[in-house]
Amino acid sequence: MLTAAPRAAVTRLKLTNFRNYAALDLALDTRPACLYGPNGSGKTNLVEAVSFLGPGRGLRAAGADAVRRKTAQGPAEIWAVFAEALTREGPVTLATGADPADPARRKTRLEGAAATQTELARLFPMMWLTPREDRLWAGPRADRLKFFDRLVLAGEPTHGQTALDYEKAMRQRQRLLDRAEEGTRIDPDWLAALEAEMAASGVALAAARLEALVRLQGEIDARPESRFPKAALGLEGTVESLLAEGARAGEAEDRFAAMLEQARRRDGAAGRPLTGPHRTEIAALHREKDQPAAECSTGEQKALILGLALAQCAALTRAKGAAPVLILDEACAHLDAARREGLANAILEIGLQAWLTGVERGLFESFADAAQYVEVSEGTARVVA
Repeated sequence: MLTAAPRAAVTRLKLTNFRNYAALDLALDTRPACLYGPNGSGKTNLVEAVSFLGPGRGLRAAGADAVRRKTAQGPAEIWAVFAEALTREGPVTLATGADPADPARRKTRLEGAAATQTELARLFPMMWLTPREDRLWAGPRADRLKFFDRLVLAGEPTHGQTALDYEKAMRQRQRLLDRAEEGTRIDPDWLAALEAEMAASGVALAAARLEALVRLQGEIDARPESRFPKAALGLEGTVESLLAEGARAGEAEDRFAAMLEQARRRDGAAGRPLTGPHRTEIAALHREKDQPAAECSTGEQKALILGLALAQCAALTRAKGAAPVLILDEACAHLDAARREGLANAILEIGLQAWLTGVERGLFESFADAAQYVEVSEGTARVVA
């Protein structure tokens, strides 16, 4: 393993009226958790519940109403996910679920007290891959950026709040520009203040991405040859370019704010801002083949994505002294035996509590007794020898 420090891990998981689980209580250890069972039995629901313990809206980006268990009498009013977990700072309890005062809202608690998204990101870093990411390189740019920002968030707990601050200022600015397009006179100082907020948070976003990219690329470059191809990564964005060219944070903020001011009429006409870190592209090259990731086979694209996630986990383990939780939903389904073995070896070498799902236990045979196995059937799950 890369580190002797404790890994982030769920040691007990309790569900109440979550998706197809009326009630569940699983006692676990810190080894990887391999979930197997028929399609539709609730494997993804279970790892989605685990993803709710970290920052954000979980691996399906579902709202509180969507996860409530459906019954013959209608949706359950109250749902909850509770966990006992190990973190880099020791054992904690984590809980999230419907707010009894307003069941449509979700509340999250750490040690019984209200928790912020930044606290969760700092204490219980988490990453996930789902079948949706299999064709990430050939899909929309926004999906790649969202994926990369999840990698960044695992190492920089404030990244999520910075992104929210940027998006809030960006929306407010666009509303003003839309009103200006309709003929309403807008106070230029108000616009300038919002653009200053966008510039400050935008530069912080870009800086965190660049720092993560350097760390990630360094881990990839240093990694021995494995079953997962090495990628050459790049960030193509206006603000990222300013910083990469040597601009200091304050200078980059001033220059980005000036760009936004000059683009007001264009952005107003377009109905959306056309410049900024929300439009950054993540470029990846299959290094051995010297081929853009989007032009690789589906299997190669999936292997590149898995390689990036594993490299980030390894980099963070070295930097932070504790491994994050990694969720891999159906990751083994389309991997050959050699890559499944490579995946298991990488997870065990890094020291992750990874959560993996698949229809058959045999998909995880490379873990042998180094993993714990959870058999999932309709609305139930149990740890088996």
